[in-house]
Amino acid sequence: MSRKPRISPVRWRPPPSRPLPPPDPTPKLTVVEIPGTAPEDVVVDADGTVWTGVEDGRIIAVGPDGAAPRVVTDTGGRPLGLAFTRDRRLLICDSHRGLLRYDPANGLLETLVSHVAGRPLTFCSNAVEAADGTIYFTESTDRFRYEHYKASVIEARASGSLMQRRPDGTTSVLASGLHFANGVTLTADESAVVFAESTGRRLSKYWLSGPRRGSITALVSELPGHPDNISTGSDGRIWVAMFSEPNALADWLSPRAPMLRTLLWRLLPYRWLPDPKPVLWVVGFDADDGRVLAQFRSIDAPFGLVTGVVEAGGRLWLGRIGGSGLAYFRL
Repeated sequence: MSRKPRISPVRWRPPPSRPLPPPDPTPKLTVVEIPGTAPEDVVVDADGTVWTGVEDGRIIAVGPDGAAPRVVTDTGGRPLGLAFTRDRRLLICDSHRGLLRYDPANGLLETLVSHVAGRPLTFCSNAVEAADGTIYFTESTDRFRYEHYKASVIEARASGSLMQRRPDGTTSVLASGLHFANGVTLTADESAVVFAESTGRRLSKYWLSGPRRGSITALVSELPGHPDNISTGSDGRIWVAMFSEPNALADWLSPRAPMLRTLLWRLLPYRWLPDPKPVLWVVGFDADDGRVLAQFRSIDAPFGLVTGVVEAGGRLWLGRIGGSGLAYFRL
């Protein structure tokens, strides 16, 4: 862990939480071991190969036929959210390097976005590509990198953004002032971009077409936990990896005097600052009205702190930052 950066806290009252319906029984979980730790996100390509990125920078692929995991490339940073483009290239959000793109056909790794509005992209979190080639991506915070994500929680500033990269390479900010912007996906008809705010505990829609084009509306708010990466399922539902339940200490601190949090940040070792509670938790929401269509939750599963989720081939694949390995269960 590098030296902690300075923080400048603000008073902020976290949103209340509303309980979700009782969860469904969690099917049998299968853990797939991979080299490296903290595979934050998981995606599946057209051939059924499962892809993830681990904390030392490597991108790893697991064959659909059970073949041993293989290291495909190395970003040299910290890969977070992943997504495949229509031409089967891999988008990589890297907290150190920005928005990258990897071509499995020739091994080319290129940087698509390293700066936005003249400043470095600090915490590129997740991305998705539309049919017209526009890439929508999030920056969790413009103040800290992944290694110090707790700084954003303690500081409580709304410093995240939703952005877009057009096919001509130009970028723009669609929404700013977000509370730890994280997962992003498109509705099945691409009428809207759905994005998650982890500390804001909500999912929202940025409308791309129709009478609400260019506006933001809530899909689900006052979640009883922190949403992380998200994806669109085969039936159009929005799958959400619920990273953790709220931390009582963090919620108590946010509205308190900024000086108190500044002192705690300076004096306490990073590992002693509020931590998430490990839980296996995935929710499927209706993309139109935010109804819960499915929910799998367990505090006893051997796989917690779920940060990535994708549906493929009748399975729900999970990534996490709380350890090693990917996991899946059959739907």
